[in-house]
Amino acid sequence: MQINQTEQQIISTGKEIDLLGSRIEGLDQSLDYLSKQLIQRIVIGYKKKPLSLFSLLLDNKNAYDFINQVKYLKTAQNNTQKLLYTVQETKTNAEEQKKLREEKKIELDKLNETLTYQKRSLDNQKVQKQKLLNDTQNDETTYQRLLSQAQAQLAGFKSFVSTAGAGVISANQFGSGSDGAYYSQRDERWASKTIGYSSENILNVGCLLTSVAMIAKHNGDNVDPGNIASDPSRFYGNTAYMSLPWKGVAGKSYYGGINIDQELANGNYVIVGVGSCGSGGSHFVVLTKKDGEDYIMNDPIYGPDLKFSSHYSNICSNGTFK
Repeated sequence: MQINQTEQQIISTGKEIDLLGSRIEGLDQSLDYLSKQLIQRIVIGYKKKPLSLFSLLLDNKNAYDFINQVKYLKTAQNNTQKLLYTVQETKTNAEEQKKLREEKKIELDKLNETLTYQKRSLDNQKVQKQKLLNDTQNDETTYQRLLSQAQAQLAGFKSFVSTAGAGVISANQFGSGSDGAYYSQRDERWASKTIGYSSENILNVGCLLTSVAMIAKHNGDNVDPGNIASDPSRFYGNTAYMSLPWKGVAGKSYYGGINIDQELANGNYVIVGVGSCGSGGSHFVVLTKKDGEDYIMNDPIYGPDLKFSSHYSNICSNGTFK
């Protein structure tokens, strides 16, 4: 419906522009003709010798001729004044019509931009609908279950960020970490970027995807959180909920419920959920190595190379790529 309305507005505006073009062409022709007439009158008036009343009396044989001559000169002056006014009025009208045409052209450009956006949105809706059917296998029960999980997890993410008081930081403010693979979900380069087909952004709910980006970077993929967020296939339907199993990175596949210490010993970073465990964790971080009875982590909120115990005391879930 919106697309049809915009297309009709484009057609209507195009016709208005064409009509204005015809008017302007006619006014330009009239202005050209009137200007030539005015110039001719001015030239004729300039060539004629100015006459005084005494000269008129001498040149005319009687009072009747004198009066007629005065009337003629007065009429000529009035006609010249009227012609000058008409020229000025025509010029003003032409300028107004040209200004209106330019405004209509700007309006037409905006309408075309709107139409392009509406068509792109419609295409996205079709893709989202098909993706939703694929994700749920067209099953209402599956849809409701996944939607409930998505809502719970994303609510947990938002609550964690709010409680932490985490705002946007400057680009690479925390550095890249000792391994050169650290990213912060708060980084201004992508903090406000929306995720998949959702309206959620990386700052508020991007801890998990940022953790995935860090593991990808660690394993040689030149990607950042913005790249991960731009891939709708990683997320359920039109939400920012990362579908399980998590899509692979750097040629490696996802494995969940693993032995954390063993994977770290094998050189595989491990993503763990922490905080509230109702949906796998209200926040996700990357464990990079074992440190005695503790772990060293890269935290999308707090920074790189931190002791796990400095912020967290529990692990809700885990996963790695190998």
